[in-house]
Amino acid sequence: MIKDALDGKIDLIITKSVSRFARNTVDSLVNIRKLKDKNVECYFEKENIYTFDSKGELLITIMSSLAQEESRSISENMTWGQRKRFADEKFSMHFDSFLGYKKGINGEIEIDEEKARVVRLIYKMYLDGATQGAIAKYLDEHNVPRPNKVKSKQWLGTTITSILTNERYKGDALLQKTYVSDFLMHKTKKNNGEIPQYYVHDSHPAIVTKEDWDLVQIEIKRRKQIGRKYQSSNSCFSSKLICEDCGAFYGQKLWHSNDKGRKFIWQCNDKFKKNKKKCSTPNLSEDYIKQMFIRAYFKFMKSKGQYTKDLELTKETLCNLDEIEKEISEKLIDMGSITKEVEKLVKTNASTPQEQKVYYKNYAELEEKYNKVKSEYDGLLKQKENRILKAREIDLFILNLQKLKQDALEFNEGLRNLLIENVIVHRDKSMTFRFKSGIEIKVEAGE
Repeated sequence: MIKDALDGKIDLIITKSVSRFARNTVDSLVNIRKLKDKNVECYFEKENIYTFDSKGELLITIMSSLAQEESRSISENMTWGQRKRFADEKFSMHFDSFLGYKKGINGEIEIDEEKARVVRLIYKMYLDGATQGAIAKYLDEHNVPRPNKVKSKQWLGTTITSILTNERYKGDALLQKTYVSDFLMHKTKKNNGEIPQYYVHDSHPAIVTKEDWDLVQIEIKRRKQIGRKYQSSNSCFSSKLICEDCGAFYGQKLWHSNDKGRKFIWQCNDKFKKNKKKCSTPNLSEDYIKQMFIRAYFKFMKSKGQYTKDLELTKETLCNLDEIEKEISEKLIDMGSITKEVEKLVKTNASTPQEQKVYYKNYAELEEKYNKVKSEYDGLLKQKENRILKAREIDLFILNLQKLKQDALEFNEGLRNLLIENVIVHRDKSMTFRFKSGIEIKVEAGE
């Protein structure tokens, strides 16, 4: 409309009120002056103001300021109200966004069992080795309905990731994940600790167990560390078997695809790579790998009690946060002291004549000092995060270990996902199983 008015297509703009014309005082005055220069008048019904009136601009300035302040006040009141609800552990759920949930008779959150099966399938497929993209493709091929709010005509990997990482599916709720940074401009940002967050435990029925949700988060981090080397397949051994010779992952290969001898084998992915010495590690059948796992499992279960004690001790010694939190506090104090020195240096330079070369040299030294301490501080935060994650892995491992039975006579993908971090394949067909607890068990080929 403004563009049409400036192009001479409109002579008079009639507006309900000043607050409807623009978001703030500056925008109001800038646009009104532009329109006046083109001989276009504005009329505001509520305030009964014509912009061609001699007192018009002053009145508009006053009214725009009042409107802007009123808008800001409303925004703050709404924000306070939302945060009060969060603090009281009250929240709502957009059921169109959450596959597997529905609104109950009394407005309570209930599980939609038909759609919840899809969520559980997504979690199972991911733990069985499939990537988000492969899961999305499978769901599309089987015409599985998407969440109602998803605009795409097909399943997307990002939608799968959202389902896998959303704590709502384990029955918890993290409130204020995002926030509006500028109410008037409606810019929504991801909350990375800038404002308080509230975590509500067991707030509604869970579709997946907390253990499965935690396992998925650990697996997501593991795949991120592997990066592009991670390969999805229909087997739970994908990106788990490691060649002793070169450190590359084993991959599933199809032999004799055109004859009766057709079969799948597992082989080092880099075995025949150009400009590389051929690996001496063997090709393996999936049945062989499963039998070796069962043997490793029996060995592990014989000493389950001792392993549990060792893990508790490991958690107590390696995952203790007391010392690292003390170091973090010290680094924060050091950073604060350097910041004060910088402020003092800048203030002195602004008020007292001095050699600028000396000033810039001192400033650069303080900046370098600060960056060094900041780097150390960031490193300590990362260490703390890793220790918390490790403690969580150990707790989860011990919890599930208590549920395991000694007599696992057949291979079970759930057991493999729960227990094994990776497997080293040796040249003589023996295999070293690295458990998620850090324990290693070697199984000889002839055992």
